[in-house]
This record gives sequence, C-alpha cells and structure tokens, in this order.
Amino acid sequence: MKVLVTGANGLLASNLVRELLDSGYEVRGMVRENSNLLSLKKVDIELVKGVITSQTDVRKAFAGCEVVIHSAANTSQWPTHYEAYKKTNVDATRLLVDEAVRRNIEKFIFVSSANAFDPGTKANPGTENSSFSTQGKSGYMLSKYLAQKVVLDEFQRSGLPAIVVNPTFMLGKYDAKPSSGQIILMAHQKKLMIYPPGGKNFVHVADVARAIVNSIRMGKTGESYLLANENLTYHEFFEKLKLIHGLPQTLVKLPHEAIQFTGRLGSLYEHLFDKPAMLNAVNARLLCTDNYYSSAKAVRELQMPQTPVSQAIEDALEWFKQYGYLS
Repeated sequence: MKVLVTGANGLLASNLVRELLDSGYEVRGMVRENSNLLSLKKVDIELVKGVITSQTDVRKAFAGCEVVIHSAANTSQWPTHYEAYKKTNVDATRLLVDEAVRRNIEKFIFVSSANAFDPGTKANPGTENSSFSTQGKSGYMLSKYLAQKVVLDEFQRSGLPAIVVNPTFMLGKYDAKPSSGQIILMAHQKKLMIYPPGGKNFVHVADVARAIVNSIRMGKTGESYLLANENLTYHEFFEKLKLIHGLPQTLVKLPHEAIQFTGRLGSLYEHLFDKPAMLNAVNARLLCTDNYYSSAKAVRELQMPQTPVSQAIEDALEWFKQYGYLS
C-alpha cells in the first residue's frame, strides 16, 4: 500500500515516514521545491516536488496512492490574523479533500492541532468533546479548526473515509527547521531562564507518528484523536531540561501582568513596522494559559505509546548536537 505524506520534511512528517517504512508501507513524500531535506537524510522514499495549493501538483502527488496523510501546514506564529493562513491551511485542505473524493482514496488522515479543541486544567484536561471558542485564539488556531471542519464535514457529506489527529506540542528527533525544538535551543543558550506562568501538553513526536500509522488500521472514520502525553507547567518542563542538560541553571517566573504588557507592546511594534516581534499579545496570552489535554482516547483506540517527555528532550538534544544546532 502506498501512502502519500504532505510536508514530508517537517518534524512530525519526517518521523512519520520512518514509522510507515518500518511498518511495511511504500511512502511518497510531497515537499516544496528547494526544501531543507536534512530531516529526511538516509530515508528511502519517493519525493515529489510541489505545493499543496496547486491542483496540478496535488493530482501528481496523489497518483497511485491509496492513503493520504495531510501534514503540511503554515505553522508560523506571525502574522497573527486568519487571512495569513487561509490559503495554505484551509483552502489547500479543501483542494486535497476534493481530490481524495475524486480518487476514492481508502483513508484520508488530516493532521490538525490540539488547539482545535479548547484546553482544560490538569484535573480536567481538554478532550475531543471540548468545544472551540474563537476568543483569544490566533489566526493559526482558527485556520486549523476550520480545516478540520472541512475534513469532517466532507465525511458527513460524502462518506470520505477521513480521520483527524490532533497533536499537542511535539519534541524529538529530525527537527531541522527547527520548530517546537526552539524551546530547547532557546534555553540551551541561557544560564538564567525567565519562564511564563502557564503550561502545555508535551509529547514525544515518535509516539505521535506511531499513533498516526496505527490510525490507518485502527482509527474510526469521522473521529478525531488528541495525540498527547504529559501536562506540564513551563517551570516543570524547564526543570526536566535542567536535570537532563544542566541548562538553564536558574529559573525565574515572570508575572502574568509583565508578559501581557510586553505582548501588547510587541503587537504595537508589529502594527507600526510590519515585522514580527519577539512576543505579541496573542502569544503572550497563550503563554499565560494552561493548555492541557488528555490522550486517553488515542491510547485506548490507537494504542498510542506514552514515552516520557524526558526521553523526548534527550532525543531532541542528541539530534541537535549531532547536526551542530548546539554550537
């Protein structure tokens, strides 16, 4: 069985293609022209160059594939408004869904985001039954929710055999961009680390990849699965990093009010100069929020592993060191 993976050089997708190959699938990866392919080094897959916003490129990529895993997305945190993400995250998903229906694809798996559901507390984390409220959300979050809705609406309309997976904050190997691994690289450079009062759910990217591969056989069409693991405050996360890596040596909690004020200044800077700030109002709000989720459904139905986040940190650090990111 041949599986198409869009955005194949990303952190998740590069782990995913390895899991697919190990499970005996034939894999085709779709990447943009001139993409950084470090994350796919020594991986024997067929690559097709193209963009997910082009019908011609999409049709070329789909040819001969029975399963499509749509992982490609614009994940930038700036600009923060929805229109910056609509074409790549929503319109392109519509294009891929239409092509999947046209070709009678056996399984269409859409990689959404945990942020398509409202988070909860550690005691009552967010689940697949949680709603999505637009208030305070970024354009990226809204785009992932609407793209997810495109997929699930098509399941209801035509019976498209679609599954949605919703990873939380992933760490691990092959983060060539780097993406979420920036949180480790940022702390690596500092003996003193200022951290925000919120928290989030962290997960090993290899566990997410394994769950997605399992979803081809085990997943129920029309369902969403939060791919999550440990709910940690930022203080708890950096303490884990400190135990493993020795850095940052000292942690200082920044008050909620100071982060919000800095975020408002950052948004003003972005408005005046049309350049990204280190921190804007949207991201400041998120840093002060408890973004906690439950993996119970994915563990139960997809046999998702729950590798300790400490191992994800170690794996990421090892890979970053190997390729000179810690220099």
